[in-house]
Amino acid sequence: MLSEFAEVNAAFPWFFPGLVFVLGTMVGSFLNVCIYRIPAEKSVVTPRSHCACGKPIAWFDNIPVLSWFFLRGKARCCGRPYSFRYVFVEALTGGLFLACWLLRARDVTGAFQPAVAACGFVLVSALVAATFIDLDHFIIPDRFTIGLGFVGVALSLAVPALHHEAVAPGAAPALAHARSGLDAAVGLLVGAGLVAWIAGTAEAVLKKEAMGFGDVKLVGAIGAFTGWQGAVFSVFGGAVVGTVWVALDKLWRITAGKKSALALPTETADGQPAELGMGAQVPFGPMLAIAGALHFLWLDGWMAEYVQHTRETVMFLVGGAR
Repeated sequence: MLSEFAEVNAAFPWFFPGLVFVLGTMVGSFLNVCIYRIPAEKSVVTPRSHCACGKPIAWFDNIPVLSWFFLRGKARCCGRPYSFRYVFVEALTGGLFLACWLLRARDVTGAFQPAVAACGFVLVSALVAATFIDLDHFIIPDRFTIGLGFVGVALSLAVPALHHEAVAPGAAPALAHARSGLDAAVGLLVGAGLVAWIAGTAEAVLKKEAMGFGDVKLVGAIGAFTGWQGAVFSVFGGAVVGTVWVALDKLWRITAGKKSALALPTETADGQPAELGMGAQVPFGPMLAIAGALHFLWLDGWMAEYVQHTRETVMFLVGGAR
């Protein structure tokens, strides 16, 4: 079956990418429901999608991305405007699905590996939902951290190519699956442990909570899909992303004459967003998610080469010292 998929992909190179993008926008539409309902502890299945006025949304008004433009951003039933963010989440998810397919559907040897891209669909979907929920509520639900971690380990056991494990000629296939599962488990534990130590140390120094436990679990979940290298990268890469994010936010707020929306409203007595500064609480989950996605999609090979080069350098220095 895999060879047949490869033949179709070779004959019609944009068929699967187009299909994957459409699938991603549909998943993004569902993620919009999750982002709104899960923090409110509502079912994501029932009731069906409805307008703010309470009327159900017809299927032809609920087409991902396109409906917002057809309706010019206003509900057909009552004329109320609704946020462009719905379109953004749908298009973002579709774009990430497409990136997973184009960048991870083949392994380093060029062999067709659509199962790895499918694993990526699961990862980026959870990261998108976690990002926007954290931005809205400063929480990351366990289903996008603990649940995602267990799913990552399970998928790693089923798809060894996710961690670049291949079945060697003449070797038992179970060995590659076991190594991949071990890589996922190590990534989960290293990621969660690293962030827990950083958070604990920062809390001891600052005498206040520096990072939420949701961030600890999220990095562990990312590590289950990317191994310990991806977990480490998501932490330090997330810090870089966060620095750029906060700097741009601060610059835009100064230019627009507004207070930062990144700080918790409860940080001020009047319930308004606090000024972004040393005392402000900033959601770190989105930064971790961005760094984790970057590693999975683009920087996986670079990180592996960097770690290998560092290991060889250390061994050379140790050998020279002897």
